[in-house]
Amino acid sequence: MLPTFSIDEILETIRMVKVEHLDIRTVTLGISLQDCITTSMEKTCQRIYDKVTRSAKRLNAEVERVVANYGIPVANKRIAVTPIAQIGQSISDSNSFIPIAQILDRAAKEIGIDFIGGFSSLVHKGFTKGDRILFNSLPEALSTTERVCASINVASSKTGINIDAISDLSKLIKEIAYLTANQDGFGCTKLVTFCNAPEDNPFMAGAFHGVGEPEFVINVGISGPGAVLAVLRKNPHVDLRELTRLIKNTAFKITRIGELVGKEVANRLNIPFGIVDLSLAPTNAQGDSVAEILEAIGLERCGCPGTTAALALLNDAVKKGGAMAASYVGGLSGAFIPVSEDNGMIRAVQDGSMTIEKLEALTAVCSVGLDMFAIPGDTPAETIAGIIADEAAIGVINNKTTAVRVIPVPNKKPGDMVEFGGLLGRAPIMSINRFSPKDMFKRGGHIPSPLQALGN
Repeated sequence: MLPTFSIDEILETIRMVKVEHLDIRTVTLGISLQDCITTSMEKTCQRIYDKVTRSAKRLNAEVERVVANYGIPVANKRIAVTPIAQIGQSISDSNSFIPIAQILDRAAKEIGIDFIGGFSSLVHKGFTKGDRILFNSLPEALSTTERVCASINVASSKTGINIDAISDLSKLIKEIAYLTANQDGFGCTKLVTFCNAPEDNPFMAGAFHGVGEPEFVINVGISGPGAVLAVLRKNPHVDLRELTRLIKNTAFKITRIGELVGKEVANRLNIPFGIVDLSLAPTNAQGDSVAEILEAIGLERCGCPGTTAALALLNDAVKKGGAMAASYVGGLSGAFIPVSEDNGMIRAVQDGSMTIEKLEALTAVCSVGLDMFAIPGDTPAETIAGIIADEAAIGVINNKTTAVRVIPVPNKKPGDMVEFGGLLGRAPIMSINRFSPKDMFKRGGHIPSPLQALGN
């Protein structure tokens, strides 16, 4: 049953759309590819192409009809598929999954969707044959396709941290940056390294269709930093308790709209509706910034002392308000803090208020982790591995999803700026600690799960 809205709520929604940049950030169709597996790469690729194009051929049209009916913009239409490492490992005649990446890219272009996620591998406890092949395929797959996104889960609270996987992946990140050097390392924007990856995440680049999901599902990711920011700017003198209530109320309204759109699209496609991801996802549009929300709470500049406390307040209030509004909440849910996609974050880096170390501290209380930040292209692989391992440790100990999307930009140094365009925005090159963790990574192995993992 779809929610009903009063006249006042409808008028308020119109204002949020027209003035405060409210949109549904993504409608993501999840598709299981498990029935596409054959022993032949050629036949498997054909089955994948046929299933994706057949299943999603109406996605764009039905989303646009819902947009026309309700007047609520949907920024992106996307697809998530079963992790390709699990699909490809049964193919006996291949030692590369690049053909699968290319057929996914072709399918995405054919049906006109923005990104297709699921060129993914889950290696938090170890590697299968398929995981190894996928790792080896990553550089060429991400440098020769436009819309294919990849994710690797290297840690979980139940299993600990796979240091060997992180070491291997950091070298591949460097290679992907090199292969896309003419695009300032753009290939790395399509790769996320996870701890505790959710199976129902609608947001790219980390989306994949989990093995526990139904054959097809519609998941929705909301947005709305502009709406929250507008409310805070209208109430500059309320105390933090009242401020929290205002954020909760706004998140409630935004989430109701997201669930309405998601259920309507699912009904039109005659497939199940999954979850609403409550994450506040910023863009480079004026006033559509999570960092500016934190500054509206009372910070002179995002990154200064008090930022972690302000982000904790925001994230908790968004979760509480959204959870009351939606029947099914999932994905990442909270507040994203990507550097390149948030004008307030970019300004904070340029002003020296936001550093890598402070950004990492914020990830203990935010929705995901170190997202869309650029570093010098000559940063050693071991340093990138250390950044990923630190972020995974925060996720493991706190039993939360964390992630890293790092872009080592060839031939750039701290203070330079790179332009990715569109939703991916622009990024200032951040300074990196010059001391090395390479001897730790030479040890290899696995960091065991913490004591709290023994919860059964």
